[in-house]
Amino acid sequence: MKFTVTGRSAAARYTLLAGVAGLAIPGVAAAQSNQQDAEELAEATVQDDPNDGFDELESQEGTVIIVTATKREQTLQETPVSVSVTSAETLERAEIRDLADLVTVAPSLRVSQLQSSANTTFIIRGFGNGANNVGIEPSVGVFIDGVYRSRSAASINDLANVSRIEVLRGPQNTLFGKNASAGVISVITRAPQFEFGGSASFTYGNFDTMVAKADITGPITDSIAFSLDGTYNKRDGYVDVVNLDEKINDRDRYVVRGQLLFDNDGPFTVRAIGDYSKIDELCCAAGNVLAGPSVPLLFAVGGALDVEDPFSDQVFLDTLPVNDIENYGGSIQADLELGNLTLTSITAYRELRAFNEQDVDFSSAAVVSEFRNQAVDTFTQELRLASDFDGPLNFLLGGYYFNESAEQNSGLDNGEDSRAFFDLLAGSGVPGTLAGVEAALGLPAGGIFAEGPATREFFTLDNESYSVFGQVDFDLTDRLTLTAGFNYTDDRKDFTLSQDSLDPLANINLVDAVIVGQIAQITQTPPSQIGAAQIQAFAAANPAAFQAIANAATNPATNPLLALQALQFLPPFLDVPNSVEPGETRDDNWSYTLRAAYDVTDNLNAYFTYATGFKASSVNLSRDSRPTNADFTPGPFGSTILAPSSPIRDAGLAVPNLTTGSRFAGPEESEVYEFGLKASFPQFAFNLAVFDQTIDGFQSNAFTGTGFALVNAGSQSVQGFEFDSTVTPIDPLVFTFALTYLDSQYDDFPGSVVGDLTGQSVAGVPDFTIATSATYTHEFGNTGNALIGRVDYYHEANTQLIEGVPGFDNPIEVARNYRREVNQVNASLTLALESGLEIAGFVRNLTNDRYLTQIFPGVAQPGTISGYPSQPRTYGGTVRFRF
Repeated sequence: MKFTVTGRSAAARYTLLAGVAGLAIPGVAAAQSNQQDAEELAEATVQDDPNDGFDELESQEGTVIIVTATKREQTLQETPVSVSVTSAETLERAEIRDLADLVTVAPSLRVSQLQSSANTTFIIRGFGNGANNVGIEPSVGVFIDGVYRSRSAASINDLANVSRIEVLRGPQNTLFGKNASAGVISVITRAPQFEFGGSASFTYGNFDTMVAKADITGPITDSIAFSLDGTYNKRDGYVDVVNLDEKINDRDRYVVRGQLLFDNDGPFTVRAIGDYSKIDELCCAAGNVLAGPSVPLLFAVGGALDVEDPFSDQVFLDTLPVNDIENYGGSIQADLELGNLTLTSITAYRELRAFNEQDVDFSSAAVVSEFRNQAVDTFTQELRLASDFDGPLNFLLGGYYFNESAEQNSGLDNGEDSRAFFDLLAGSGVPGTLAGVEAALGLPAGGIFAEGPATREFFTLDNESYSVFGQVDFDLTDRLTLTAGFNYTDDRKDFTLSQDSLDPLANINLVDAVIVGQIAQITQTPPSQIGAAQIQAFAAANPAAFQAIANAATNPATNPLLALQALQFLPPFLDVPNSVEPGETRDDNWSYTLRAAYDVTDNLNAYFTYATGFKASSVNLSRDSRPTNADFTPGPFGSTILAPSSPIRDAGLAVPNLTTGSRFAGPEESEVYEFGLKASFPQFAFNLAVFDQTIDGFQSNAFTGTGFALVNAGSQSVQGFEFDSTVTPIDPLVFTFALTYLDSQYDDFPGSVVGDLTGQSVAGVPDFTIATSATYTHEFGNTGNALIGRVDYYHEANTQLIEGVPGFDNPIEVARNYRREVNQVNASLTLALESGLEIAGFVRNLTNDRYLTQIFPGVAQPGTISGYPSQPRTYGGTVRFRF
């Protein structure tokens, strides 16, 4: 039986039901126990006074919760998808302000915050990527009011005027037009209302936290309604930059949004949304986890850092980090009812501007800093036709178009202490090595690691794709529904990569320099006149002598310059496109879903799903972008002279110290088998999903110490289950309990940047995750006043942080020493008065549980490990007024 609402009355009913869901089930939402009662109650809501309908719904044994996980409005119980729903009420009571906080109520979701406000990775069931590289779209698609946000920086700001958040687990490509191979986070905000109302709130907390929110809605005419809302969030930093007497890890962000709704009770409705958000923060502090042999050298050049104490909330930097993000755009959704058919169009255009700058040696020594300036412009168009027949057959058919351009200007800069530090590093603590190298190689004195630009980079990416998707539901009996869906996607990317590496040492191959020098000496020719032709002629005429020179040049015992190769962090870059590499990807894919859903009883539903998913190729827009092995094979120690034949070498394109890697990672293809149960009884409801999910070609983006390597894992899989439940032993008391178990591993990944990971567990994916809460509502008689207390607990089992740490001889073994376990307790107490006034107190991370969210190898510091610590305890109070 279908539950579908449309039109202005439907919008009011929809908002009302969402509010009821939030009050009755503040955690992961449960389902309505009786579908016939659900429809009758919904009709009562439309026909009677809204407040009367609210009371009637609230008094029933079950609770109607509407979701749009299948792009139709359905009750949660009749939606045969593994989905968790977090209501607006829960967001407020739990002080959840952005998607990063959502993990405490959605245990299958993990959010990883990295070195800047813009670099956030969303992970569902252990699958997720996309941060730190503008060329990678995430495997977890984020949609806000049906509009795809292609980069995490466009979706991490504070959540404003949210009705609910749906987390869809497993591949969702059939109905979502872009990159949802791991899952979807769908944020649904409140539409404008035809009754005047709104709210305002102010929060003050420790670290001088100040959060102000306001929204207002109402009619402009009988057929046009509006809404305006905004959020301002400011907080002092909680990490002291000791040497600069400043604080970082602050909050300074705001969001403003306006909406118009046209609805004249006719078949045609239009909802227009425009928004602007701004982030200007000092983020993010990294602590020293392991002090390598280079740390004393930082001290020797006058630097300082808090050695192996990442939770001290004290750091030393030579410059403050900058995070400046602007995200803005608009969308228009139009719905046209054509009898039993509904035609929907969603048109959107968005722009993202992100600039960040950071001291990447994470010390007060001025060694290296990095900046990135990114711009992403996105246009999307979705068109779909959905049926609502009384008969056994219903369908949804749609198309999706995506057009995006991305640019990045970036670079590394050497600070005033750079040369002194690397000179000590080259000489094992004794200065003077670099001056000697410059003299030996004929380089200008003081040129190696000189203060100033080290690299300058410019990357572009143009992406155009379209999808055609559809789904058919056939009610074989009153209780059995069969579903088949498909999605065809065609994705085209064109990219350009260019970089200037300005360090003179990095531009010299230390093998080729010896070979050229020896040939010049033997032939008494100036080295500047020894080119490829002269080398080839000498080798042909003197094969034994040339082989002896080559042997000496590649032997560290006879060529001491080879020891300096470790300092060639930023070698020259081969620009793309070139005559060998076209700078493009072309992908297409058919994904499909097969499902059987069965109503075992009026209170128990079961489903079985087989689905596939797809994510198109991602491009490595970073300084670690390298040709593939098929295009180039370097010689020993990166020699071009001794390199074997390859397309790039034979075309004369090879640059000094060119190595191999990847320009892009190929597509991800996912597959899931899933069995689910959804049940609702008078005082107990639960959802259970058991699954076996695999992604072939998972796009792994790993930090190497100076850049990022993007490669495909052969296969990554996870088996597990998700269980969430709600228990209401008495009317005022509601317990929620959610448990996720994941057994995740790399089935095939021999080519990772840290070695063969085949058969190993995926780091950062805990076996068990628990999210549980208790909410008690004490009503003061019939006054309409209530006291609401909530406590929630979130747990992640002990898990390894990272698969391997580059820069160590045994990177996989070293990484096994670094693990984390999460135990977070949050609580709130709210006095809600009938007048609309609310006064609340809250605390997040009550026990001040601290852990490392991620670790990474020190930048240009072999043997050093840094890490990002979690936030400390926060607390405060909120005053809110609704009218």
